[in-house]
Amino acid sequence: MFRSKHDRRAVLRAATAAAVLPLVASSSRVLASSRPAVLPADLGDTAICRAAASAPVVLAQPRPLKLTWNANALCTVGVPVAKEKGIFAAHNLDVEMINFGGSTDQLLEAIATGKADAGVGMALRWLKPLEGGFDVKIAAGIHGGCLRLFAKPGSGIASLADLRGKVIGVADLTSPDRNFFAILLQQAGIDPTSDVEWRVFPADILPVALQKGEVQAFSLSDPLGWLARDRDGLVELASNLTGAYAHRVCCVLGVRGSLIRQERETATALVQALLTAQAWVAANPDAAAQVYAPYARAKPEQLAAMLRSHTHAHTPLGADLRREIALYAAELQQVAVIKPGTDPARYADRVTVDLLS
Repeated sequence: MFRSKHDRRAVLRAATAAAVLPLVASSSRVLASSRPAVLPADLGDTAICRAAASAPVVLAQPRPLKLTWNANALCTVGVPVAKEKGIFAAHNLDVEMINFGGSTDQLLEAIATGKADAGVGMALRWLKPLEGGFDVKIAAGIHGGCLRLFAKPGSGIASLADLRGKVIGVADLTSPDRNFFAILLQQAGIDPTSDVEWRVFPADILPVALQKGEVQAFSLSDPLGWLARDRDGLVELASNLTGAYAHRVCCVLGVRGSLIRQERETATALVQALLTAQAWVAANPDAAAQVYAPYARAKPEQLAAMLRSHTHAHTPLGADLRREIALYAAELQQVAVIKPGTDPARYADRVTVDLLS
């Protein structure tokens, strides 16, 4: 017997990854651009896995898919891993990776209207636009961690409580880190609207703004945040792995609603492939860093350290995913992002889908 639903979900994810191993190794349909896959053999007890989950979905014919991601965000590393290691191909998915640089509204509209089939992005960036009714469903959590809040050493700022009356730099006012740290400030008794000032700078200028005293703290995601901290010896005040958030998802997979309704098997295969990729990243951070290195201005060993600090094995599904999304929705209400009349539980039910139940 499983000890909890969380244990069962962990085994289910391991089952997906373990069952794909022979498919990846022997598939004759691997794309010409993919390298032979070498996946970890220690993703779970296969006997338990076979009893706990159905076999992975392998489509009868190659299915082209357009998947959006942000090549500047290390947290989306599972996408190039799934491509390069042949994990998509093992499910007969011919995935085109689209590096999307537009607004979140534009991204979700592109997915909802079929210009893309799915996308990977930050939950705290997506949840407000999804409240507007885009035909996109969150199908899986991808990982936790990667958002960080910094101050200068010797500034007298050592905790969130010290930020009252201070200026905090962010890359934009709807960014996931602005939303997340607004939640943490509110929980610390600081009104994120009136007790602090948020000031916008380009992401690579934020550390400069801190040194010049234009802000007293700033937030950034990895890899830029990690690199700035190490280069400038900054104090990390908090991250989205702080406290209870150590077990909360950060990045999610969203799938076009019409794809789920018309080709549920295809959507399921995509979820399975990305969960397998996340398990591979968690087990192989050094190799995953090598896959991502061409997209980053950082050394592979630095990227590997960042990946180890994230929770790439935290990939909630179904009821676990709905619970985490509902918690975020309730917290975003408290900081005036989500509408006060929105019911968090109903909202989470509406914007998520369980494809692996």
